Amino acid sequence: MRTRSIPASLVLLATLITGCATLQQVMALRDVDFTVDRVAGVSLAGVRLEGIRSFQDLAALDAARLVRAVAERDLPLELDVHLSALNPADNSVDARLVRMDWTFLLQGRETLSGVFADEIVLPPGEPRDVPIPIRMDLLEFFDGSARDLFELAQSLTGQGGAPKDIALRASPVVQTALGPIRYPRPITIVERTVGR
Repeated sequence: MRTRSIPASLVLLATLITGCATLQQVMALRDVDFTVDRVAGVSLAGVRLEGIRSFQDLAALDAARLVRAVAERDLPLELDVHLSALNPADNSVDARLVRMDWTFLLQGRETLSGVFADEIVLPPGEPRDVPIPIRMDLLEFFDGSARDLFELAQSLTGQGGAPKDIALRASPVVQTALGPIRYPRPITIVERTVGR
């Protein structure tokens, strides 16, 4: 039995087509607009902060819990930063986000780093939610009284407190026909002032 070899020109053509598709996918991801859509699920030392406008609005037990947490130097802050990822409508291909290394910045200070590892297909013109869970000990990065740290965390709900700047520095990875390709350098993809 004779086997027929594939002509080199066909291999080259297939490589060029694959390369063009890969370049389109990478360029599509580069054009994706990431913004902070909302911050949700904010809690401090287990005290949910949505709907609470000031330290005086806390129940006595919750205020005592925060004071105790500060005294014990263990003040867990939990929140979800929801990004909106929009692949522009004039892009001709889907962008496929498969990973994103990120660092959360609060008031310009680097706090927590992590990895978003879910795959999200970003069709042109259709925004997609990218939820980033943040879990950290606030006292590792900020000092102050229970009231001061409450006000810092409470401002993240957007319901009061002095405005706070939040940002996410990230390195997106896009899946291509040739495998995953990482952005060449980290980019600050979201920035927003929350609070009053």
